[in-house]
Amino acid sequence: MILITGAGGQIGAVLTKALQKRYGLDKVLPTDIRKVAFDGDLFELLDITDKTRLVELVNQYQITEIYHLAAVLSATGESRPVFTWDINMSGLLNVLEVARHTSVKKVFYPSSIAVFGEETSLELAPQFGALIPTTVYGISKVAGESWCNYYSLKYNVDVRSLRFPGIIGHETLPGGGTTDYAVEIYHAAVQGKTFHCYISENEKMPMIYMKDAIRSVMELMEAPKDAIKVRTSYNLAAMSFSPKEIAASIQRVLPDFKIVYEPDFRDDIARSWPDQLDDAHAVRDWGWKPEFELEGMTGDMIRCLG
Repeated sequence: MILITGAGGQIGAVLTKALQKRYGLDKVLPTDIRKVAFDGDLFELLDITDKTRLVELVNQYQITEIYHLAAVLSATGESRPVFTWDINMSGLLNVLEVARHTSVKKVFYPSSIAVFGEETSLELAPQFGALIPTTVYGISKVAGESWCNYYSLKYNVDVRSLRFPGIIGHETLPGGGTTDYAVEIYHAAVQGKTFHCYISENEKMPMIYMKDAIRSVMELMEAPKDAIKVRTSYNLAAMSFSPKEIAASIQRVLPDFKIVYEPDFRDDIARSWPDQLDDAHAVRDWGWKPEFELEGMTGDMIRCLG
């Protein structure tokens, strides 16, 4: 039985449906801090900082896998740094401790390109290198990766993680991340609105289409345990582009689309992140390969939102 924390979030809502389709409605327990509607009868309220409640649910449903998605994201986190640290760290440690002491056999933890800082090669960020982030979200993810590695080494907890690029999808609205512009821009385009972009026009960031992101999680979690060689978090690569490039891609489909650039504090965050990720370890260890590039994603996004 699978338990998902943060099931109502941008990734959680799509991943929950994908796992339900793969394993069955009766094998997936979505949870969130507020009620969220999903197919099937299973859903439970869960504040991830409440360890007692988490233990109750794990025991009640005989949970064997946890996908831990509940977190405060980068842009939102900068307005409430101590709160963000408390939520992100206590939530992860609760999950890892529960996995250590109960029936849970496997844990998924999403990391992020937010772990990188200017001390990393911004042209192509390596799998292993300096991680000195400039946001509290990034700091929490670096610490989280280290905790995952620790619990794997010390307690043999089978915890697996991906450093996600910005995730773009039509299924849900984004939840307060720096890369959210790359979702919002498509909504504006199909509605015939001018898009006001908070990232400067030539600032590249690594991105991934939601369909590839969900597939990457499922492939990672279904890989044999001995294939997983990185127990901090795997770099995950798909595509890389700037606002100017995504706007041009949209204009090839919707020629009247307009964009104006109004960089704010999120542009400074973006500048500290790499342009691309070296995902050779993910390719080697469990066969990662993305399916979508920018043009294919743009066509699919506009078709689904139109």
